[in-house]
Amino acid sequence: MTHTIEISDELKDRLDTHLEEDETYEEFITELVSVYETEGAFLREGYSE
Repeated sequence: MTHTIEISDELKDRLDTHLEEDETYEEFITELVSVYETEGAFLREGYSE
């Protein structure tokens, strides 16, 4: 089953800056979720607990 989500133009522009060549939004979001599930949190450069 496919679901559609709406995102703002600003978020789309931000996502576009992170996509690799020929990468789809779905592929990028899948990778983000995978990282989150593996690490338990998104890593930020320069962030420490």
